[in-house]
Amino acid sequence: MPSPQKAKGSGFEREIAKFLSDKYSESFIRAPGSGAYVGGKNQSRKEVLHEGQIRSFKGDIVPGQSFINMNVECKFYADFPFHLILTGECKVLDAWLDQLLDVADPDDCNILFMKFNRKGRYVCVPSKLTWITDNFTYYTSKKYGDWIFMDFDGFFLHNTDLLKSYSTGEIDTKSFINKTSPNLLTIDI
Repeated sequence: MPSPQKAKGSGFEREIAKFLSDKYSESFIRAPGSGAYVGGKNQSRKEVLHEGQIRSFKGDIVPGQSFINMNVECKFYADFPFHLILTGECKVLDAWLDQLLDVADPDDCNILFMKFNRKGRYVCVPSKLTWITDNFTYYTSKKYGDWIFMDFDGFFLHNTDLLKSYSTGEIDTKSFINKTSPNLLTIDI
């Protein structure tokens, strides 16, 4: 029987998979065993697996069929040291980014989903990509560079199509943003 913490994390992964499936009308599922089967010391496994198998073992969510460049990590914890985001010394967030990027391929759209008891759901995405937002916090990791931390609902309110475009490899950010959200702040570094 899994620990309560593991069950809580697995439940959040299923919640995100269902949300993404409903949002994009494609099948997203929780990754089997959910973990770094092809990350860390297991990088050599990529040499003997085909693309579909690698996608199935990368991150916490197996993305929909057209989302060939999506890499997802999900975290659900009781609390989070939000104040450390401003210092650039948030070891918890750095550890999660390490897990996310450990299995990432160069063209991946990497996204970290987080949920904290009585604090809500959040998203952390690399700032090297253009995102539309009306409220965010930068996090500058010494190891992983600049990331944007924003609330989950706000992220999907403005970035549903943009996330799909990045994850499917079909993007022209400038024309996309000008057509869809001309009055919103865009983050493009």
